Amino acid sequence: QVQLVESGGGLVQAGGSLRLSCAASGRTFSNYAMGWFRQAPGKEREFVAAISWNGGTTNYADSVKGRFTISRDTAKNTVYLQMNSLTPEDTAVYYCARTGRYISQYTYEYSSWGQGTQVTVSS
Repeated sequence: QVQLVESGGGLVQAGGSLRLSCAASGRTFSNYAMGWFRQAPGKEREFVAAISWNGGTTNYADSVKGRFTISRDTAKNTVYLQMNSLTPEDTAVYYCARTGRYISQYTYEYSSWGQGTQVTVSS
């Protein structure tokens, strides 16, 4: 089975940027679609962004559209989430996940998950 490890989280001021990384170990994820989800205190896990197995299709939550960019480097077995113009509402634990579908925005369609990385945006 694949192991997913997120990194790049931290504390940033409102208006700043962060780039999250999700590295796969054990085996490549080049043939699988990937997604980013987040969970804020007191809220359920929500969809953020997804990218198809070949990188040809992307999808974003309305709340992050135009600010976040998902990308992947299959040679490095890594998927990225570039986050710009961050606001306190973006504060959450961010999770990387893998799905066997072409692309998906639904939590229940993802079977492999990372441990999460904390993103905190101060005002």
